[in-house]
Amino acid sequence: MRQIHVLVAAAFVIAVGYGLIAPVLPQYASSFNVGYTAASAIVSIFAVARLLFAPASGQLVQKLGERRIYLSGLVIVAVSTGASAAAQSYWQLMVFRGLGGIGSTMFTISAMALIIRLSPPDRRGKVSSLYSTAFLLGGITGPLLGGLLGRFGLRVPFIVYTVALVIAIIVVRTRLDAEAGGKGSARSAPRREYHLGEALREPAYRAALLTNLAHGWATFGVRVALIPLFVTVAFTMGTELGGFALAAFSIGMAIVLTTSGKLSDRIGRKPPTIMGLAITGSSTMVLGLPSNPVVFLVLCVIAGAGMGFVIPSQQAAVADLIGSDRNGGKVLAAFQMTADLGAIVGPLLGGWIAENYSFEVAFLLTGALLLLAAVYWIVVPETSRAQDAGDRSDAAEIAETGNDTD
Repeated sequence: MRQIHVLVAAAFVIAVGYGLIAPVLPQYASSFNVGYTAASAIVSIFAVARLLFAPASGQLVQKLGERRIYLSGLVIVAVSTGASAAAQSYWQLMVFRGLGGIGSTMFTISAMALIIRLSPPDRRGKVSSLYSTAFLLGGITGPLLGGLLGRFGLRVPFIVYTVALVIAIIVVRTRLDAEAGGKGSARSAPRREYHLGEALREPAYRAALLTNLAHGWATFGVRVALIPLFVTVAFTMGTELGGFALAAFSIGMAIVLTTSGKLSDRIGRKPPTIMGLAITGSSTMVLGLPSNPVVFLVLCVIAGAGMGFVIPSQQAAVADLIGSDRNGGKVLAAFQMTADLGAIVGPLLGGWIAENYSFEVAFLLTGALLLLAAVYWIVVPETSRAQDAGDRSDAAEIAETGNDTD
């Protein structure tokens, strides 16, 4: 658990750093005398690079190991962020942000693999919840600090993020290496590759892919892209309300994440997933109907709370399928790619629907996709009861020696 705590702390630092540059990135791109579309493309190139390089990252994790790729990804992001701070042209900034996306997908996939490998099977939900909470809190804190740092210059947040990443690299490198098992330990023994074809034959994995697609579409796509536009049309205090709405979603998710992981460990992955998707889907479907801003914000909190049930349960379900004794880099890469795909397609298609029909229809279809995933999970076997004997004996060994760190 101490190694997991190191990964959680690093996740918080990474999320804070990403949040530092998020508020100033479009403005920084615009400072090179480009239009709004080009400035927005600087944001998109990061997600596109993550999506395109994810399969290669999965292969690298399987061939070279989780720790090496995790640290290599952090180094790439640190170097690209520092280079972004020194960019002299728009196209330099575009290249550097693309490289940052490659590094991001490397450490994201390898971090998931490390979490699976190090987490006791009976605590996977709790660990996934802890890791997701760190990212969420960092994502909330970062933009607040980034807005303040931006007053001292648009390059300053990039410099601060680079320094934070260097510190995280040093801490992760020394702490993980110092606490890792020796060559003869069970955790460092050769592990069989878990092929993507094997995973796709599992109904739970297919359900997880659909859920992650809906999650990326709704959370990273429609919520971030459409809600700020919707509130400016539907309410008089649109600009301020847009920020409040995004914060309300995060608050709802943060409240639930503190307990949802433990819940999935106790009762299984399916019940929290189905309940969370039903809550988020139904509240999203009606998000465009309220005329009262208070009701709208309450719906945002409810939608965030529902997703707080889903995220750790999904990650734990995929971890159940892979197990601690198998290497599932490609499986994790495909899982991540569905969320990235949703985050790219969701804003584009949702924006087109809102422009040609209405925001209400865009929210309705987004919620329907979430509910479709919930229905699929009803017929999927529970994964937490299918853990192999090796995982169970591993959990017993950890419980005997590591209760004091729980």
